[in-house]
Amino acid sequence: MASEPLLELRDIEAGYGRAALVLRGLTVQVPAASVVCLVGPNGAGKSTVLKVASGMLAPRSGRILLDGTDITGRRPQQMLAAGLSHVLQGHSVFPEMSVAENVLLGAYTLREKSRVAERVEFVKDLFPVVAQRWQSLAGALSGGQQKQVEFARSLMVSPRVVLLDEPSMGLDPKATETVFTQVARMREAGTAVLLVEQNARRALETADLGCVLDLGRVHLSGPAADLLADDRLGQLYLGNHRAGTS
Repeated sequence: MASEPLLELRDIEAGYGRAALVLRGLTVQVPAASVVCLVGPNGAGKSTVLKVASGMLAPRSGRILLDGTDITGRRPQQMLAAGLSHVLQGHSVFPEMSVAENVLLGAYTLREKSRVAERVEFVKDLFPVVAQRWQSLAGALSGGQQKQVEFARSLMVSPRVVLLDEPSMGLDPKATETVFTQVARMREAGTAVLLVEQNARRALETADLGCVLDLGRVHLSGPAADLLADDRLGQLYLGNHRAGTS
């Protein structure tokens, strides 16, 4: 992995309106071509981290750095142009549009047709179901297949980092396994992933690095395999004495 993080959220404080802070001095680093997973109980601030990173929520203090460049305060479209793509929680496909139309929405900022065609071939190769169901209505796909369409759409602009919020939410075990396989494929294709996921054990099995959040702070961080073996993960999040027990 790179010695310097590709994406860094440094000393971030953030909240909504006049309410109390949700993030309290949080720092998260994402190396290039890696999967970094954020886990923690409900209300820990996991999704808020992604909203800050994508420009949906401006931090009250702290800095957002992408490859060493300070991008704090940029709007979502500017964050997207800089290389940060955000896949929101839940399903966001347009069911009455085809898979092709859904995926091509992700290329609306690309002006060169040759570039669009290149990215289409890339995502079709990365996500075979997208190629197989290209002309199908997105609403006819299973939940796991729709999530792959969302992934494909997010990659159309060649992002440097993809922000994934609860990609396995509402999916059955088979579809969940497919989603995590595809997250690993994104990493193999050179895209960094910052992942928020309630399925902590499965997410950490896929991730390179993990951060355990609680009350807006990072309480534990390090190699994902080490966190899985750490008793403190169970005490802080899984609610047991051994991280490996259910």
